[in-house]
Amino acid sequence: MQKWLSIGILSTAIFALSACSDTQEEGAKQGDGYYSEGELIQPEATPGSYEDLVLSVGDRVFFDTDSSRLNAEATRQVEAWAQWLQTYPTVGVTIEGHADERGTREYNYALGDRRANSIKRYLVQLGIDNHRLQTTSFGKDRPEVLGSDEASWAQNRRGVIVFRAK
Repeated sequence: MQKWLSIGILSTAIFALSACSDTQEEGAKQGDGYYSEGELIQPEATPGSYEDLVLSVGDRVFFDTDSSRLNAEATRQVEAWAQWLQTYPTVGVTIEGHADERGTREYNYALGDRRANSIKRYLVQLGIDNHRLQTTSFGKDRPEVLGSDEASWAQNRRGVIVFRAK
């Protein structure tokens, strides 16, 4: 009898613990949001902040190999930046140009510069004041992803928009 009672208690405890593992505790983090009373709460960014820019429209575009030309997807992204910047006319930004690891340091600095300036020229065409925009090139010195394969290189061939230090 005592054996069956012990098995019953053990089974009840295991069942209770397994039921808890499928639920989120209040305030427990998951990804970018957190759960409160079973509902996923997404963080809100202050309008006009860098976090707002990143959450609402994103902060980067990607380029084809050895190119500074904005492809269709990058063009749409820069247009979204222009709309966001028109909404917040006091924000100044720096446009960073990056390259993958292939090629010389000098070549990649020049390529990063062409990429950043390609983005800047399009933003100016879209009505953003030139004085709000700065460019810089990091060439291959700040890879987003480490690795010597096409997937890594594709993530490193990018332009990134960041808030300018005041």
